[in-house]
Amino acid sequence: MKPVILVVDDDRAMGELLSDVLGVHAFEVLVSQTGNDALTTVAQRADIALVLLDMILPDTHGLQVLQQLQRTRPELPVVMLSGLGSESDVVVGLEMGADDYIAKPFSSRVVVARVKAVLRRSGALAGEASGAGAGLTFNGWRLDTTRCELYNPQQQAIPLTQGEYGLLLALAQNARRVLNREQLLALTHNESTEVFDRTIDVLIMRLRRKIELNPHQPTLIKNPARSGLCLFRRRDPQREGGVGRVCCQPAVDFIWRREFTFFIKVTLWVNLWQQN
Repeated sequence: MKPVILVVDDDRAMGELLSDVLGVHAFEVLVSQTGNDALTTVAQRADIALVLLDMILPDTHGLQVLQQLQRTRPELPVVMLSGLGSESDVVVGLEMGADDYIAKPFSSRVVVARVKAVLRRSGALAGEASGAGAGLTFNGWRLDTTRCELYNPQQQAIPLTQGEYGLLLALAQNARRVLNREQLLALTHNESTEVFDRTIDVLIMRLRRKIELNPHQPTLIKNPARSGLCLFRRRDPQREGGVGRVCCQPAVDFIWRREFTFFIKVTLWVNLWQQN
């Protein structure tokens, strides 16, 4: 199935040009000329894989559209189209969550190359995040579903407990989807479901320690809009070639507090045990 790209630009000629250029490379292209129309299209088409968003629109500013997309479809990659003199918009847009930008005027080769790069990072291109073959991949990481092993971008094996593997597998198989607690329990159902229910937050904490650059500021396993957990795929400048994220339940708004409380309880228990 062709990846669907939404072009948002009030310039009809620009929309037709991008539609032709991307269409040649086996993309299905939709065009919106206003911000409101773009938001409506995104709401109606769940198969949209990427948005090319112009910053200057007749009814609203592109940054406002970007902000709304981040609220409703946080996993949807957005590439900004910026004209000369809009450097500040580019900086703000990237800080707000845009995946990349293309400066006008641009060449067709640059557009295609950048679109493909973002789609590869998001897993929208075939083979990037499929469950076929040896396993599942995200942001350079590989989850070997045959051996039940996790490999980092440097191809080093990262040890996982059975619970950690089950949780990460559920997230990777549903990448870019927000999963609540009930969905996670259903996806990881086994004889120890009751134990998993009580320790799900601890498992999330452990996974973040193993795959995040900073477990307290996660870029992969996140809780978008407090609606659930999600494995996101997004450009991370600190990780070479790394891009991505995964979503799960609204585990905890204050997960660091739970981590600290858990650590204190374990420490006290160990001290009491040693004294006895």
